[in-house]
Amino acid sequence: MKINKTIFSFAILFIVLSCATNPFTGKKTMAFVSNDQLFPSSFAQYNQVLNESKVITGINDAEMIKRVGQRIATAAERYLDANGFQGYLDEYKWEYNLIQSEQVNAWCMPGGKIAFYTGILPIAKNETGVAAIMGHEVAHALANHGQQRMSAAYIQQGLAVAGNVALANDEQKLGIFNQSFGVVSNVAGMLPFSRSHETEADEIGIYLMAIAGYNPDEAAQLWERMKANSGGQAPPEFLSTHPSNDSRIANLKSLAPKAKAEAKKFGVTSFRPIN
Repeated sequence: MKINKTIFSFAILFIVLSCATNPFTGKKTMAFVSNDQLFPSSFAQYNQVLNESKVITGINDAEMIKRVGQRIATAAERYLDANGFQGYLDEYKWEYNLIQSEQVNAWCMPGGKIAFYTGILPIAKNETGVAAIMGHEVAHALANHGQQRMSAAYIQQGLAVAGNVALANDEQKLGIFNQSFGVVSNVAGMLPFSRSHETEADEIGIYLMAIAGYNPDEAAQLWERMKANSGGQAPPEFLSTHPSNDSRIANLKSLAPKAKAEAKKFGVTSFRPIN
């Protein structure tokens, strides 16, 4: 028992010491893997995706992706500098690529490597829609959500190992634990954790798009198009990694006036036309 308490104490100390600060919320976040470790791996994975994909260049859509990405990155730097996080982006290596694929998807790797698939462009509909998506995806990287998900996965794995060690002498309880742990830890832990990241990225992203000069009202419009494209096919929110479309639309509508007020602090009082 004494040994178990000692191990538990060291585990708590490790978690406390392995924390970073989210520059947008001020909250402490898990950081068991440093960006010095994470970024090189991320960059290598991104290059592999590019090598295995058809990267579109030299057309208006490809240039638009780069243009919007650069504006969002500049907005992020302005925001971070103004809030006391100068140099936060020094290790980021921004890159923006359009990939030929029917997938309705876009993503940003830790460290600023961004991919848009051509399949999402009809739903984005216009440059402002692209900015809403770009802001959201960049926000994931800026808030170190990948780092946090990896850290959470380590905790989940550690708890599973600890449970198996503690119940090693009781086969019946061990069986029950192993049957239920995965489901319970996902539904009660990992899925809400993921949904909170999506909601946080929506908020950060809508601020960034506004500071970059794009009308934040379009973010909710984008998700209405996303909802229409899904045909209403989605799992219950509590079983999903993402909030429901309706939750996101309502949240983004409520955030748009706040995003405009935030943009005004940076001298942005009007937005680029939606076309």
